[in-house]
Amino acid sequence: MSDTTLAWRQYRLERKMFWRNPTAAFFSFLLPLIFLFLFGAVFSGSQANLNVLVPGIAGLSVMATTFNALATQMTFLREQGVLKRVRGTPLPGGCYLSGIIGSAATNAVIQILIIIVAGKLFFGLGWPKDWAELAVFTVLGVACFAAMGVAFSHVIPNFEAAPAYTNLVFLPMIFISGVFFDVDNVPTFLRDIANALPLVHVINGISAALVTGAPIADHLSDLAVVAVWMLASVFLAVRGFSWSARD
Repeated sequence: MSDTTLAWRQYRLERKMFWRNPTAAFFSFLLPLIFLFLFGAVFSGSQANLNVLVPGIAGLSVMATTFNALATQMTFLREQGVLKRVRGTPLPGGCYLSGIIGSAATNAVIQILIIIVAGKLFFGLGWPKDWAELAVFTVLGVACFAAMGVAFSHVIPNFEAAPAYTNLVFLPMIFISGVFFDVDNVPTFLRDIANALPLVHVINGISAALVTGAPIADHLSDLAVVAVWMLASVFLAVRGFSWSARD
């Protein structure tokens, strides 16, 4: 049986296990939508604010369904000995990890599509002005935050600490990166920090595809920053990876 077939079967198994866990489904899909509709109600009188909010929540969703999910899941699998047991089976490790990461990526894509429909139906946005640009930033954002999640799992000491560690990164990043308001309105030192991080650049690209219609050529610097973070995260994810729990 080919590695592709094995990875596909593992991916299907991960999808079944995901949907059998209502809590995971809630935090992956409903929580970002709750943010969207709560803040959407607050900003309902301002289309300009809604034009910032919808792409911001889309970026938040990409990070939540990849970085948060994988950092927590990989810590659990490592500390519970699941990775070590899988390593001892005939299933290639790459196929197993591909199924896990592919499932997280699927959640991100589904979430983006849901937000696009919500933006069209409830928040005065049209359909994306550039589907190709949206696809590029979504795929690159998913790859970047997925790699970051796996890399970050290496520094989490145990599963009980995983939510605190991930939120220590996730919450500050979403609040300074223009998820709920225009990043230009934050203090300069916070804006400089945000511009050094990948989330604001993913949001910029999604905003261009959904709202402004600016061509991807105008956002090459955003692509570059996200790509650098992705490559660095892949390097750290591979270099620090361990199949065994810490002693």
